[in-house]
Amino acid sequence: MRSLTVLEYLRHFTGTVLLAVGALLPIVNPLGGAPIYLAMTSDLKPERRGAMAKAVALNSFLLLIASTFVGAYVLDFFGLSIPAVQVAGGIVVCGIAWALLNNPNSPATMSRTTLAENEAGQDAFYPLTMPLTVGPGSISVALTLGANPEQGMRPLVVTTLAHLLGMLFVAVSIYLCYRYADRILEKVGSTGTAVVVRLSAFILLCIGVQISWNGIHALLASAFPAAIP
Repeated sequence: MRSLTVLEYLRHFTGTVLLAVGALLPIVNPLGGAPIYLAMTSDLKPERRGAMAKAVALNSFLLLIASTFVGAYVLDFFGLSIPAVQVAGGIVVCGIAWALLNNPNSPATMSRTTLAENEAGQDAFYPLTMPLTVGPGSISVALTLGANPEQGMRPLVVTTLAHLLGMLFVAVSIYLCYRYADRILEKVGSTGTAVVVRLSAFILLCIGVQISWNGIHALLASAFPAAIP
């Protein structure tokens, strides 16, 4: 088997970066999550909200990396399947979305007093990072990206670096959209912001239902392959 040239490695690297960004960014959708992030951090001062955005972006980056490179092994260790993760994660997403849909200014999933008093990193992971930013859909995609590692040291290193760069781009997008969420929504005013938050919460609820259904359908298809296409 011939070795790849530098140009072929560069083409592979670029294609893998674009694949990671193209697969993850639409699902993570940081711009669509900005209104919900702003609603759930409404009691924080701007500088604290910025620190929280940085923590969420960092957590998202680490979670995507872990899902890509070790996620499949963790699921195998506990005997879990991706459909099971989708069902459980979809239910959590639905619960958060329902709370935001009914009362966008006081989401029941977080204590506003606790959020304002604690350090940003203590509350940034749940639910702001997972499942609101990096949910079951994003984790499933990340697992898929790392499911078939390249054979050989050089191709493996190139693919790993490409995945890291693609996920770094996604994390930077998360930080920018969350850090400046107030400025993004400032143009539409308080009434418009409330409408956008409720609309985003409804879309998030639909996403949670769809994620859960995808998992349920996959579980039923594996249990009854002849009856369910």
